[in-house]
Amino acid sequence: MIKNITGGGRYLTVSGGGGATYVNNYSGALGVGDMRYNTTNQNIEVYDGTSWIQMQSGYATITMTPEAESLLDWAREERNKQMSLESLAKTNPAIKDLLDQRSDIEEKIKMVQTLVSERNSFGEVQASS
Repeated sequence: MIKNITGGGRYLTVSGGGGATYVNNYSGALGVGDMRYNTTNQNIEVYDGTSWIQMQSGYATITMTPEAESLLDWAREERNKQMSLESLAKTNPAIKDLLDQRSDIEEKIKMVQTLVSERNSFGEVQASS
């Protein structure tokens, strides 16, 4: 018996887990609705006033969406490339120099992006004044 499983976002898919809970309407009989775990058949059971009824249960499946799997595969591949380059840079001065240059260029790109963004924001404010 699974009462509820909710996916945590767009990257998880939840399916299955169906099953109806069996509890008779209250008949006034002593013990109706009592539950137990039957170790012989490894099931949860509910007493209906006459006999112990096995609760229906299901298995939930939680998987990642294809997009999440694709993103994780891409991230793993990029990480492996980076680790390989860093390993090569330890023994190869030319690779180390190129990686340093790339790092400098990436910093310059970030600065230019910031300036362009600020200029666009400032221009939009000036144009609306």
